Amino acid sequence: MKTSLGGFKKFILRGNVVDLAVGVVIGAAFGTLVNSLVSDILTPLISAIAKVPDFSELVLSIRGSQFMYGKFLNALISFGIIAVAIYFFVITPLNALVAKMKVDPPADSTTKKCSECKSEIALDAKRCAHCTQVVS
Repeated sequence: MKTSLGGFKKFILRGNVVDLAVGVVIGAAFGTLVNSLVSDILTPLISAIAKVPDFSELVLSIRGSQFMYGKFLNALISFGIIAVAIYFFVITPLNALVAKMKVDPPADSTTKKCSECKSEIALDAKRCAHCTQVVS
């Protein structure tokens, strides 16, 4: 019993499990934020422009069956708004920030320093051009 608890403790305290838990919590909080942006700001803005705030009452009845395509339209529009909001308010600024922070790696050097006079010489040089010291 003690061995299985020790293994469980190792499993729980591994970095991947903790990272995943943090990611899920942050993702849930971010989802709430995006839903609030869409439902509280963007949807009323679109409703003010299009003058149709809600499609949920649209229903198609065929032989007593009701197809609530209005709710589907609401979900489809919400998905589109969420996708646009995430792209323009998260992805685009994040890509710009990453591009600003990106540092190009230094190019491979084509020279080395002479051990005697410390001047720059070609990598394949066998003697220093300045002090004629043999270099390896």
